[in-house]
Amino acid sequence: MSELDLSQFEKKVVLRNITEADIDQILDMQKVCFPGMEPWKKSHLKSHIDIFPEGQFCVEVDGKIIGSCSSLIVNFNEYDDHHTWDDITDEGYITNHNPDGFNLYGIEVMVHPDYRGMKIGKRLYEARRELAAEMNLKSIIIGGRIPNYHKYKHEMTPRQYVEEVEAQNIYDPVLTFQMMNGFRVMRINRDYLPDDKQSATFATLMEWNNIEYHAKSKRHFKTSYPVRITVIQYMMKQIESFEEFARQVEYYVDVAYDFGSDFAVFPEIFTTQLMSFLEEKVPSQAVRKLSEFTEQYIELFTSLAVRYNVNIVGGSHFVEEDDHIYNIAYLFRRDGTIEKQYKIHVTPNERKWWGIQPGDTVKVFDTDCGRIAIQICYDIEFPELARYAVDQGANIIFVPFCTDDRQGYLRVRYCAQARAVENQVYTVIAGTVGNLTQVENMDIQYAQSGIFTPSDFEFARDGIVGECPPNIETVVVGDVDLEILQRQRKTGTVRHLHDRRKDLFELKFKNLESETPEDQ
Repeated sequence: MSELDLSQFEKKVVLRNITEADIDQILDMQKVCFPGMEPWKKSHLKSHIDIFPEGQFCVEVDGKIIGSCSSLIVNFNEYDDHHTWDDITDEGYITNHNPDGFNLYGIEVMVHPDYRGMKIGKRLYEARRELAAEMNLKSIIIGGRIPNYHKYKHEMTPRQYVEEVEAQNIYDPVLTFQMMNGFRVMRINRDYLPDDKQSATFATLMEWNNIEYHAKSKRHFKTSYPVRITVIQYMMKQIESFEEFARQVEYYVDVAYDFGSDFAVFPEIFTTQLMSFLEEKVPSQAVRKLSEFTEQYIELFTSLAVRYNVNIVGGSHFVEEDDHIYNIAYLFRRDGTIEKQYKIHVTPNERKWWGIQPGDTVKVFDTDCGRIAIQICYDIEFPELARYAVDQGANIIFVPFCTDDRQGYLRVRYCAQARAVENQVYTVIAGTVGNLTQVENMDIQYAQSGIFTPSDFEFARDGIVGECPPNIETVVVGDVDLEILQRQRKTGTVRHLHDRRKDLFELKFKNLESETPEDQ
């Protein structure tokens, strides 16, 4: 008898994080698992993966998805015990995910009916427990369905039903399973899932405690999360060399350091100051010569960010890539890493004089002070970009700008303040002042840089943390509080992010690099 080929008997079970390639299979499985209930949209699952990929798990058998679960992190003390599923998940999009929260909140577990009995659900719950332990979270909280309650609702209350299940006099496929996995009932919530007819809309709020949890002073009893920002209103004047430019830049980074800032923010295309000592006068050729300084510019700002321990939004700079010129803003983190954001909307002036090409991708960046976005000047005047960034978790939008007259400046300012209000986000604008009389198309500048907040009682009266005097070389330093921002998004006088009518309208974002439409 020849040696058996054991591979023919294998049934490979893989537990892993969900990817975008899994979305269609999960949606199909959900229809089978929860008939009659409103399923996820692609945009929900895409949002989960974008915002908290570590918390989304699936089980795969021979290439087929047979189970999945979704979760987010919250500080549960900020929520009402009587919350609904929509409250705790921001209507399924988890944009309220709080990386600094204490609790992992499970929002769905499902196993394909054909594969029940294989302990797939137990594997998913174990993955959550391991994640909670790895991230040092205090507990896992779930809102559990009680799908057999509809059989008993005319003879007992939800509390009585739960007590009977706890006493093992009644079997409930969800509640019994959760208790067997170490969860205890905290309370019963009414109207948790309005379309859950089997549970008569009730749900059990349950918790599993991480006995290895160690409180960290960074998060324990946190009442504020201040982030200090220094905005540089930069003077454009003639210089003789890149070294002179570097000395000016370092001076302002040093100022930011002296104030204990987390971010230093420079204006849009302030590196055009280098054109003042270049001999090329034709604008379209001058920008290509300017782009030759890109490596020096990146080396300078990377070094400054690390040496002065401050995250730097390095304004923006004209960069040549594949024979095209782009307007690119760079984020230089204080840990030495670098990110970049292309300007998406190019002004008529940029096209006419410099031949600038638009970028195609809107990014949101992780920093040690939360998630941020950069939108260069004209981009802040298109509200869809800010909404997309906030949906991806941005708490601060930095806006380097360069405007030559007051009308242009006011367009940037008014739109930045509007974005702060409508998205419940902080916005920061940093502009150039002065004159470059030797440089074609960069002769005059107008700016009044500032830091803006939403408009509500928690913030400064006029929604302004601070602003520079107009047209003077100076800085403004201010603190924005991310903890106040999170609380205001949940309990503010108005709650734009929560109250928008997703049943009537939604944002569709098309990533032109992949030519794939994505619902957001």
